[in-house]
Amino acid sequence: MTEPLLKMRGVKIEGRSDETWNPIINGVDLTLARGEVLGLIGESGAGKSTLGLAAMGYTRDGVRISDGTIEFDGIDLLTASAAVKRELLGKRIAYVAQSAAASFNPAHRLIDQHVEGPSQHGVMSRAESEADGMELYRKLRLPNPDEIGFRYPHQVSGGQLQRAMTAMAMSCRPDLIVFDEPTTALDVTTQIEVLSAIRDIVDQFGTAAIYITHDLAVVAQMADRIKVLLKGDEVETADTRTMLDAPTQEYTKSLWAVRSFERPAKPAIATGAVPVISVQNVDASYGSTPVLHDVSFDMHEGRTVAVVGESGSGKSTTARCITGLLPPKSGQILLDGEALPASYKKRSKDQLRQVQMIYQMADTALNPRMSIGQIIARPVQFYLGLTGAAKRKRVDQLLEQIELEPSEYYNRLPSELSGGQKQRVGIARALAAEPKFIICDEVTSALDQLVAEGILRLLAKLQDDLSLSYMFITHDLATVRAIADEVVVMKDGRVVEQGPKVDMFTPPHHAYTDLLLSSVPEMDPDWLTNLLKERGVDNVGDAAVDKM
Repeated sequence: MTEPLLKMRGVKIEGRSDETWNPIINGVDLTLARGEVLGLIGESGAGKSTLGLAAMGYTRDGVRISDGTIEFDGIDLLTASAAVKRELLGKRIAYVAQSAAASFNPAHRLIDQHVEGPSQHGVMSRAESEADGMELYRKLRLPNPDEIGFRYPHQVSGGQLQRAMTAMAMSCRPDLIVFDEPTTALDVTTQIEVLSAIRDIVDQFGTAAIYITHDLAVVAQMADRIKVLLKGDEVETADTRTMLDAPTQEYTKSLWAVRSFERPAKPAIATGAVPVISVQNVDASYGSTPVLHDVSFDMHEGRTVAVVGESGSGKSTTARCITGLLPPKSGQILLDGEALPASYKKRSKDQLRQVQMIYQMADTALNPRMSIGQIIARPVQFYLGLTGAAKRKRVDQLLEQIELEPSEYYNRLPSELSGGQKQRVGIARALAAEPKFIICDEVTSALDQLVAEGILRLLAKLQDDLSLSYMFITHDLATVRAIADEVVVMKDGRVVEQGPKVDMFTPPHHAYTDLLLSSVPEMDPDWLTNLLKERGVDNVGDAAVDKM
C-alpha cells in the first residue's frame, strides 16, 4: 500500500483561558490517503475545525498542539520551519473557511486575491492564473465569471463570496484541501454545483480532502470515510455507507435523528387582519441595476414567513428595503397599516425599534472588542433609555431568555463563545429593542444541526411568549418545514409562488419550487450522482443548473 499523505497520531490540542490551558482535542488519530475525502462531523464545540487546522500544522491564537505527531507527505509539520510551512500552505495544502466575509481582504478585488497564491508560489503566471480563476469561477457557477473577479468582496453576495474562496483554494491544485463548512452559505441549487465541482477537482487531480460539516446529507455525498467527534474525543470512524446504515455509538445515532422539531400548523389568518409588515409592489435597484420587481407579501402577528430562493434571488435585498437600508424605487413598506419612510434615516426611533434583524454570520455581526453584556446593553439604552442597575437587570433578563447564564456570560468576549452561543447573543440584541417584527437572515445556516434545532426551538418559544412576527430568510428547506407558517419563493428578484407551508410541500408547484425541493440532499451516498444523471449532466463538474 502507498504511504498515507497525512498521518496524525495521538494529537492533543489545548486552548488558553484565564492563564489556564484547557483540552480541546484529546488524543485523536487521523489518516488520509491521496484522493480520499474524510468527513469530520459533530456538534458545535466538538473540535472539528481545530483538528482540521491542525492537519495544516496551524493553530489559532491562544491554542497549542500539546502532544502527538502530524506528518504531511513525510514532513513533520510540528517541527518544520516557518519557511517550509510557507512553501506548503497555499500551494500543497489549502483551506476553505466557513466565513468568507471574514476571510477576504475588503480592500482588494477578488481576482487579485485569487492570483496571489499561484503567482507567489510559481505555479502560474499572473495572466495564466487570472484565466484559470475565471474558469474555476465558471465551474463553480459564479455569475459573469469573466467579470466578477474584478469586484470587491462587499460587491458580491455571501454565497458568491464562498464560491470565490473555494476557487481560490483550488487555484494551485493542492494535494490537500481542508473544507470547513464550504456550502453553509449556499442555496440548495448552488450547493449542488459547488459539491459537484469539488468532487470533480478531487477526482481529476487526486486531491485529498478533509470535509468539515454539520450537514449529514452533504457529507454523505462527499466523503469516503466519516469520523465523528464529541467534545474533542473520537466517537467512531467508518466508511460512509457503513456509518450511514449502521452507526455503532448512541451519539452518532442521535446526530442521524436530528431535525425532529416541526411546529404545528396555526389557524388561518382572520379575514381583514392587518399585517404587522406589508411589502407592497416594491421595486428596488443597486445603482442602475434593477434587483427587485413588484415584490408583494404580508407578515402577520405571531407568525413566521419563510422567504426562500437561490443566491441573488432578492431575499436579503427585500430585507434591506424593509429595514430602510435600501429605499425602494417604487412601492412601499407598511408597519401596522401605516407607510414607513423609505429610508431608515427618516424613520422615528419607535419605527426603528419595531423592526430588528438577526444576522447570518454571528462571527462578523458582533463587535469583537465588546463584552456580551455591552453588546446587548447598547440597544437597551438606546431604545428603552435604561441606565445603571435597570440596564444591567434588563440585560440579565435577556440573557436568561436566550438560555445563557448572566453571571457566566455577561463579561465574556464573542471569541470565547461557540457559534450557537454567539447566535443566541444576536437574538438577544434584537430582542433588546422589544420589537414586533424580526428578520432572521439565515440564522441557522452556519450552525450544526443539533445547535440549529436548539436555536429554532428558542425562536419558536420567544415567538409564542412575545407574539413576535418573523421573516425567516433561508435556503434550508428543512428549516422551512420546522418553523414556517407561510412561504414566499423568490427568483431573479420576483415572487414566483407564495402561500401556507402545507401548500409549499404539496404538488403541483411552480417549476422553480420543484427545482428547489428536488435539490435538497438526502442521506444517500448516491443521491448527488443520480441527480446529476437525471438532469443530463455527464461529468460532475458540469453546470447542472444550465440543464434544468
